Amino acid sequence: MQQATTFPTAAAKPARRGGADLGDAIFSGACHVAGALVLLLLGGIIVELFLGGLPAFRAFGLPFIWSTEWDPVTEVFGAGVSIYGTVVTAVLAIIIAVPVAFGVAFTLTELAPPWLRRPVGTAVELLAAVPSIIYGMWGFFLVAPIMAQYVQPALIDSLGELPGIGVLFQGPPFGTGILTAALILAIMILPFIAATMRDVFEQVPPVFKESAYGLGATTWEVMKGVVLPYTRVSVAGGVMLGLGRALGETMAVTFVIGNANRITTTLFGPGNTIASVVALEFGESETGSLKLSALLALGFILFVLSFIVLATSRYLLRSRLKV
Repeated sequence: MQQATTFPTAAAKPARRGGADLGDAIFSGACHVAGALVLLLLGGIIVELFLGGLPAFRAFGLPFIWSTEWDPVTEVFGAGVSIYGTVVTAVLAIIIAVPVAFGVAFTLTELAPPWLRRPVGTAVELLAAVPSIIYGMWGFFLVAPIMAQYVQPALIDSLGELPGIGVLFQGPPFGTGILTAALILAIMILPFIAATMRDVFEQVPPVFKESAYGLGATTWEVMKGVVLPYTRVSVAGGVMLGLGRALGETMAVTFVIGNANRITTTLFGPGNTIASVVALEFGESETGSLKLSALLALGFILFVLSFIVLATSRYLLRSRLKV
């Protein structure tokens, strides 16, 4: 009688040792603690800024957000000028940086030969490693004089004569001001936006572009009709990421914006931002004073603005492949 042969139906899992189980448990616990620590730090910053700025919110109420008065002598403070300067410089920086970043990403992914892509890409990314104070010094000693001597007079003579928008390009050409600060910010956020665009452009399936080329499309038509529609959400997320970076910049803006607490209709006029006001006046504020509370309230407003922008960018930068 032939003996039946038995075969294993599944590979037996090796028995786990108690030490391995303990190591996994420790590692998992450490990861959970690290994640919780980040949330605690974020929550702690928000709560500290809110509690520190609460006296200012109580003293001035909701009008604190749009009030343009900032008088430490009479202890009357408002965030309107700082919020205006922060938003205007950041938006102008995006308007300047996005076309340049698109050109860089388009060149690196579609036009440049392979031997040129790496050095140019590395050079663009190195711009992100330059400290902001270096940008500020460079802007004050080099860019501002060029703006005062050449750029602003040319804009006054050309765009300043146009009806409507001409008011934005009028006034004395001092060199410093909102437009100069926006230009420095645009240079600072350029590598972030360009790197994001380059990465998402490279994620487009090659078969899509090859099909368009096979139908006779030009390089620009492929970019406009295939690449941009496929990556528009991620590109928008990268732009929002650059906007968040521009909102919180401090030292570079402080050097070139003029630091005047007033709202001007011209882009050549001086102004300030939330970060520049906090950097300049925090050291002069006494502990427990209403001025210190107003500065902390400004910090809380800036944190909320940055959080909204960065949360939006993270939402837009989610993978398109996720269901």
